[in-house]
Amino acid sequence: MNRTANDIEKEGAITGTEIDSSSEEIPAGSPRPSKIGFLEKLRNYEDSLDRKLGVESHSIQRQLPENRNSFYAGWSGQLSMFAFWMGGCMNLSTFATGFLGWELGLDLRQSILIIVFGGMAGSAITGWCATMGPPTGLRQVSICRYSLGWYPAKVIAILNVVQEIGWCACGSITGGQALSAFSGGKVGTDIGVIICTVVSFVFSFFGLTACYRFAKYTWFIFGIIFLIMLGETARFGDLTTAPSALGATGSGAALTFFSIMYGSSACCAGYASDFYVGYPVNISKINVFLLTFLGLFLSTNICAISGAVVASALPNNEHWNEQYNAGIGFLIQTMVYPYALAQIMLFLLMFTAVGLSCGSMYSASLSIQQSTQKLAVVPRFIWTVICFAAVVALSLAGSDRLLVFLQNFLSLLGYYATAVFICLITEHYLFRRGSFDHYDLEAWNQPGKLPMGYAGGLALICGIVGAVLGMATTWYTGVVAKRIGDFGGDVGNELCFLFALIVYVPARSREMRLLGR
Repeated sequence: MNRTANDIEKEGAITGTEIDSSSEEIPAGSPRPSKIGFLEKLRNYEDSLDRKLGVESHSIQRQLPENRNSFYAGWSGQLSMFAFWMGGCMNLSTFATGFLGWELGLDLRQSILIIVFGGMAGSAITGWCATMGPPTGLRQVSICRYSLGWYPAKVIAILNVVQEIGWCACGSITGGQALSAFSGGKVGTDIGVIICTVVSFVFSFFGLTACYRFAKYTWFIFGIIFLIMLGETARFGDLTTAPSALGATGSGAALTFFSIMYGSSACCAGYASDFYVGYPVNISKINVFLLTFLGLFLSTNICAISGAVVASALPNNEHWNEQYNAGIGFLIQTMVYPYALAQIMLFLLMFTAVGLSCGSMYSASLSIQQSTQKLAVVPRFIWTVICFAAVVALSLAGSDRLLVFLQNFLSLLGYYATAVFICLITEHYLFRRGSFDHYDLEAWNQPGKLPMGYAGGLALICGIVGAVLGMATTWYTGVVAKRIGDFGGDVGNELCFLFALIVYVPARSREMRLLGR
């Protein structure tokens, strides 16, 4: 269903614009195929939900320039980008990530510096990738087809789904712990996990409109909560105790923590433009970059630094340490005074899981559709339901080992995002001369007009090889990482960056000479 820009402007949301669904199998303007009767009924049902409830039905199709929402041309609309990332990334999962510096043997000063610079590097990569959304009207995986190629982009889609479901699980676990603490233990963490996931599912089911509205009205509240937490606990931060990891071992711990903080922000590079396809084509790229960067950077820093401060105080505060072992929610309930304020904050913090999960679950369903054209015909809301089930299962399985889950999960996120960034930025500035006029945007879903993926696939493989050589996790340490200290140091992102860059430039040049695309 097509809805006018005036309708959208009244609602203050991104919904139903006209779309470009061109592909080799389904030419633009053609009716949907009738050979898949059951799926066609589902698509009709999705259209009906769009008409009645505003459930987004256009999914992965390109949003045409002349039908973008003019509301987002002004500053009030553009600030929605900042609010979206603040509302989505300011959560208890990011707070818990700040504890990992202490777990690795770093002191508070080291942890804060790494949080700042790691978050800065990761946020910059995501911010740049986000700028490709408005000029193209395409989701990030579809944009990747112009550099990595048709088939390697499918791999990125699959990796997106894995990491987005992982983020949803992190959010549900911490939200469940907050709800359990709020109830005084009457509601178990597992029940809390299910409740948080269900609420997140409702917002993601309705699409980007609902996700933007949620962030618009909650980001400021979440910011105040975490600033109160930082203010109440800052005086307990331990700046005197020396780090337990020294010398080469300390260097390895610092590299590993940097990889974690970088990965927690850079991971969004694989799907950042998914949220910007409704913005005007001529919107300033600098504004898109800065608003995305600041929203991601500030939210990550406020939460993670708060976590690092609290973590440094645990060895000197036995009561806090006991509550920490019981769960993040019980720790917050103990360290915030007065008790009534802590209870209010815990209740509100439960909804930070929704901010994190609703956008991730929404984007995961789009990535599934972009992984293959056969899956694209299945309505988005069906994939959202399947993602919901996967999040519940993963959350329940990992709820008792949150920090181990976070360390292993976040360490992996930055690797493929680094390779994606290298291919995108090199393709854009070196091979397409920094202009979207050199992209055949109508061919976004036509394999015959897009790169085959020889260069992108080879660069991605080499980047992953570099990551494997340099990665340091609790379950595997690469041969290069092993040489740094007693427990290794993660240099997977650095090696991935170098390997992908060295391979992509000559390989892409040869691919263009031989194939002309």
